[in-house]
Amino acid sequence: MSQEKQRPEWVPPEGGDEFTTNVMHGVEGGHDGMPGARSMPRSGHQRHRRRQLSVDDHVQGVLSGDRSILARTITLVESNAPAHMEMAQEVLKHLLPHTGNSMRVGITGVPGVGKSTFIEALGVFLCQHEHRVAVLAVDPSSSVTRGSILGDKTRMEMLVREPNAFIRPSPTGGTLGGVTRKSRETMLVCEAAGFDVILVETVGVGQSEITVRSMVDFFLLLMLSGAGDELQGIKKGVIELADALLINKADGDNKIRAQAARTEYNRALHYLAPATEGWRTRAYTCSAVTGEGIAEIWDVITDFRQKTTETGVFQNRRRSQILDWVYTMVEEHLRTRFFNDPRVINTRPRIEQAVIEGTLPATVAAQELLHIVEQRET
Repeated sequence: MSQEKQRPEWVPPEGGDEFTTNVMHGVEGGHDGMPGARSMPRSGHQRHRRRQLSVDDHVQGVLSGDRSILARTITLVESNAPAHMEMAQEVLKHLLPHTGNSMRVGITGVPGVGKSTFIEALGVFLCQHEHRVAVLAVDPSSSVTRGSILGDKTRMEMLVREPNAFIRPSPTGGTLGGVTRKSRETMLVCEAAGFDVILVETVGVGQSEITVRSMVDFFLLLMLSGAGDELQGIKKGVIELADALLINKADGDNKIRAQAARTEYNRALHYLAPATEGWRTRAYTCSAVTGEGIAEIWDVITDFRQKTTETGVFQNRRRSQILDWVYTMVEEHLRTRFFNDPRVINTRPRIEQAVIEGTLPATVAAQELLHIVEQRET
C-alpha cells in the first residue's frame, strides 16, 4: 500500500495539508504488534462477507429477538435499492400479524429542548418497570452533503446499557416532517421483535413539521419556559396536534419559570379543539436530569391509552393512519414514475431553461410536463 498522503473524499477542493491523512503500512505480527501470527498479506486481501439473509432468516431473527438480525432487517427496510425494497415488503408481510401491540409515542420539540435527554430518562424508567423500549431517533440530513451525524445514540449512555432497550438512529434523507420515509415500517419491525413501547424522536421541528402525528398513538410536544406567551400557545400548527405539552428543564432556578409557562399554556389550550376526540390536552412540567415528572407523564400516556381504547378512538386512529400511509405511498410512487419517465427527463432541461429565462410561466411549464405523462398513458 502506498505511504503517500491520501486525501479523503470530504476534503474541500481548497483544503490544504491540514486536511490530509497518512495511510501507513500495518505492523508485522498480531494486532498488538507483538510477535505471533503474521498479518494478512498486503496483496490479495480476503474480506469476510456476511452471509446474505433470506426472507425467512429475517422473519425468524426478528421474532426471536435477535438484535443483529433486527438491525439488519431495519437496514433492509430503509434501503431504496429495488431488490431490497421487494424483499423488505415480503419480510413485512410475514411480520405484520405480529405487530400492533405497542404504544407508539411521538416526541418532538424545538432544537435544544432536551429530547434525547428526556427520552433516555423515560426509557430507563420504562425498562426498570419491565417494559421493552425501542427508540427510533431521527437525525437531520445535510442539504449540502446529504450526510447525517446519527449521534443521538451517544447521548443516551444509560439507556444503551439497558438490556430491554433498542436504539436505532436513522437519517431523514431529506424527508420533511421530522421523520424518515421508512419510519412506519421500522416501527412494525420493532413491534414484531417484541418491543411494547416505541418512542419516535423527531428532528427539531417548527410549527408545520407534523408528519409524526400521522404514525403514532400519542403525540408529546416538549417545550421550554420562555418560549412564548398565551398568544403564542393559541397559534395553529404543532401545538394543536399535541396530546400533551411538556415543559422540560423544570429544575434549579428554571423551575418557577417552567411552572409559570405551564399555567400559560394550560390557559391557551382552552381555546384549542382537542387533538384527540374525548381527550383534553394539558401542559405538564418535568426535569429529564433529576427525573422529576417522568413517572407522571407516563401515567398520562397510560391514562390516554385506556380512555381512548374504551371509546374506540385508539383503534379508529390506527385504521385512519394505515389508510393515510397507503395514499402517501401512492403519491411517492407517482412522483417517482413522473421524474423517471424518459420523456420527462429529456424535456425538463428545455422547460426549466425557459422558466429561468422568464419566457414560460411556471404554471404553463407544469402543465406541459404533466401533459407529457398523460400522452404516454393514453
